[in-house]
Amino acid sequence: MKINILSVAEDDLEEGFRFYESQAEALGTYFLDTLYSDIDSLAYFAGMHRIVLGYHRLLSKRFPFAVYYRVANDEVTVFAVLDCRKNPSWTRVKLSNH
Repeated sequence: MKINILSVAEDDLEEGFRFYESQAEALGTYFLDTLYSDIDSLAYFAGMHRIVLGYHRLLSKRFPFAVYYRVANDEVTVFAVLDCRKNPSWTRVKLSNH
């Protein structure tokens, strides 16, 4: 299955990288490695995750982040990678912009 990460989701990953890199050296790189690994797992497990706000939601195993995606025509599209610690209304607004 093909995985397509939208530029807004890439921006979310970059924001997470900057946050974790400011916490400790190389933590940002570990964050990206972990989240991209989670996203890569969608090639096998896409569509198996709970639907939240109209998107499938994959929860990261190591960081408090969620990957919001949809599956259509044998392709996974990642719309957002959001921090689960933020206010749920922020998440709703962010996802409604897609």
